[in-house]
Amino acid sequence: MVRVLNEEADLPLFAAVARRFLSVSELNELIKGSLESHLDTVWVQGEISNFRVPPSGHCYFTLKDDRSQICAVMFRRQGLSLRFTPENGMAVLCSGRVSVYTVRGDLQLYVDEIEPQGQGALYIAFEQLKKKLLAQGLFAEERKRRLPFLPKTIGIVTSDGGAALRDMLRIIDDRYSDRRVIVRAVKVQGDGAAREIARAIHDLNRLGGVDVMIVGRGGGSLEDLWAFNEELVARAIFASNVPVVSAVGHEIDFTIADFVADCRAPTPTAAAEMILPRKLELREQVDLLQLQLRKSVDLAVSSGRQTVGGLVKRLADPSRKLRDDQQRLDDLSIDLLRRFQERLRQSKNRLSESAARLHALSPLAVLDRGYAIAHKLPEQKIVKRAEELTVGDRIRITFSQGESTCRVEKDE
Repeated sequence: MVRVLNEEADLPLFAAVARRFLSVSELNELIKGSLESHLDTVWVQGEISNFRVPPSGHCYFTLKDDRSQICAVMFRRQGLSLRFTPENGMAVLCSGRVSVYTVRGDLQLYVDEIEPQGQGALYIAFEQLKKKLLAQGLFAEERKRRLPFLPKTIGIVTSDGGAALRDMLRIIDDRYSDRRVIVRAVKVQGDGAAREIARAIHDLNRLGGVDVMIVGRGGGSLEDLWAFNEELVARAIFASNVPVVSAVGHEIDFTIADFVADCRAPTPTAAAEMILPRKLELREQVDLLQLQLRKSVDLAVSSGRQTVGGLVKRLADPSRKLRDDQQRLDDLSIDLLRRFQERLRQSKNRLSESAARLHALSPLAVLDRGYAIAHKLPEQKIVKRAEELTVGDRIRITFSQGESTCRVEKDE
């Protein structure tokens, strides 16, 4: 064995190093620590495939492009912030960190945020919920109710500090100041707004006596109006026993609440005008209805007069109608008698023909041709063969005309 000594310490320059063995778990932890210490949060662009959500609520999927793929997971806590539901084939941007799932040694992307590429998350969430509720019948026209005419009690679900509420109250007071208004103040945007709106709709239903309800707010961005696109609000409107008018934003704004409500108003002000029309407009409608009614009555009277006139003309000479009927009766009587006589003649002919055929079949007709019938006495039995008689028997012979009684003198 060759040893190289250190001049100072007289020690081996190269000593044998003991080998160290790593377990699989230690290796995976080493790789995980190395990745996490050298790779910060990244944004990854790709397409979702194999998306699944087990009962735990965590989202598992594969993020891929045309050349590679990586497993990804978004835990339930981070998934609660999603505005839309990821779907297979959707192009997205994912923010997260890359690490190793040490139990299986899998390289994974732990996702904190997901943004759709192209269309925004809110737009996709809007379309997904719209499609879902449409399939469940929440938008069906046949279930929508007509608004009550001149409601006595009006419920309003909106913010108590907005211009929308002031405008609605002003319209109601100007047109019908005696109407009862119940305002249920709620948050109309931000966290918890949808829950407050849904709870307010339920509260007004439980209160009773509310004839119609306005649910809405003034204009804003899609994010500002988002509470009215929440499924919770849509189902509260659908379950309401009170007819609901949705009045969210401006005329160009459409929300899920608009599709579910019994009626949609382009603005909150328009909603108040819709449920309480101006008195002048009602008077104009009444005048128009009166005019239409008058025209209808005049038309009915004119038509009735024409009908009566036609009947009068037809009944101008009742005696003529009577004479015509009498002549018609005579014609029918003559025709009936003729038909009866013809039927009687035909019956007589058929009877004569039947009698002739019956006579031709009668034994008497045979006698007319020179034959006779012999009856043995006293039995009155017709004699068919000579051997049936013996000398001394008495027989009666029936001729075509008359009969004779004889005695047999000879048997041949």
